[in-house]
Amino acid sequence: MKIIIVGAGEVGLYLAQLLSQEHHDIVVMDQNEEPLARVREGLDVMTVHGSGSRMSDLIEAGARDAEMLIAVTTQDEVNFMACFLAHRVGTKKTILRVDEPGNIFGNGYLKPEEIGIDLVISPDSLAAAEIVRLIRRSAATDVLEFADGRIQILGLRMDKESPLINRKLKDLTKEYKELPFRAVAISRGIRTIIPTGEDEFKKGDQIFVVAKTEFVPEMLKLVGKESVKFENVMILGGSGIGRNVAEALQEEMSVKLIESSNEISLQLADKLEKTMVIRGEGKDIDLLATEGIMDMDAYIAVTRDEEDNILSCLMAKHLGVQKAIAHVEKLDYIPLANTIGIDALVNKKLSAANEILKFVRKGQIVSVATLHGVDAEVIEMVAQKGSTVTKKPLKDLKFPDGAIIGCVIHEGNVLIPTGTSKISPQDRVVVFTLPNSLSDVEKFFS
Repeated sequence: MKIIIVGAGEVGLYLAQLLSQEHHDIVVMDQNEEPLARVREGLDVMTVHGSGSRMSDLIEAGARDAEMLIAVTTQDEVNFMACFLAHRVGTKKTILRVDEPGNIFGNGYLKPEEIGIDLVISPDSLAAAEIVRLIRRSAATDVLEFADGRIQILGLRMDKESPLINRKLKDLTKEYKELPFRAVAISRGIRTIIPTGEDEFKKGDQIFVVAKTEFVPEMLKLVGKESVKFENVMILGGSGIGRNVAEALQEEMSVKLIESSNEISLQLADKLEKTMVIRGEGKDIDLLATEGIMDMDAYIAVTRDEEDNILSCLMAKHLGVQKAIAHVEKLDYIPLANTIGIDALVNKKLSAANEILKFVRKGQIVSVATLHGVDAEVIEMVAQKGSTVTKKPLKDLKFPDGAIIGCVIHEGNVLIPTGTSKISPQDRVVVFTLPNSLSDVEKFFS
């Protein structure tokens, strides 16, 4: 597939890396030469120095015969024009990244599909939704849903209190037969381990397990992390992310939001009727103490200063807050969450890229997601008739190294597979895979 990516920032570079690995014909376009030079240094893709808002530059990039254009610059207007113009010259599908969709489409006079835009994504909204899922599933550091919400992949940190530490996985599955779960990954230091029955959980491991949604509370109890309902949440930063999180949570718990800008805090106070909006700085420990940070169940830092977000979350954890979540701009920070003591780091660019990948990979791939801090992906696929994966029981398949099957949805029933399980055509299968194994996994399902 020929894909034009407009914008060579972190989102554009991340997408180019993954999509070029899957042998798509990628063209990266940017009006600044410096980010394009970074793309050329690391990837074997074509680059075009130009603006997505100029027809001539889009034509030079190949928009007339491109299957898809993905506009992910930081300028909403450029992204909009790139999608509009590309569609006019013949690009089959377009994806628009925009900070505030309501500013363009909110009045109802203009609809994306009417001007050839197939997908509109808002990074702030996606990051906020991820944070809300983490707050509602209080004991987990990551929560991913598959099979229409019937399956969850949970990220859990193994503390010394966990009864699963230093136990082989094959022994655990025998002992807890009544609790169907499957460990699909272990993050240990900077290593990502695809576990076998001989592997053990160690103190400090970040583990990822697949379980049916109805068994999640029992799974959390088994790991030693019983979920509790949060009642008090403090948010630092009234940006798009902070506002969206407060709006989602204010009906079910007590929310306090701290914002340094007087103008923004007044706007938020008008909009968020059930949220207490406080004007102040997150660095002001006296303010945080006065506003009851030590009584908070969760603390969420989503200002535009990622260092402030990290430091204030560490302070919140030191003061006894159960769960601290920080938004960071740099993707390189994500793996640090496990080592520095913050429960979760969220990156809106990564959230946006994952949403785009879901759309690009439509076909036998139903959905795709990325686990924070782990160099891996979780994909939900459909087994095609005659495909390799349907011909033998799992134990007899030479499934690609660096990949593991987490669960199977057969005729509407969710199954946690064993070695004797056999996949049938049209089964939906959730697979955990390292990036370099993805193309081999796809061949098994084709």
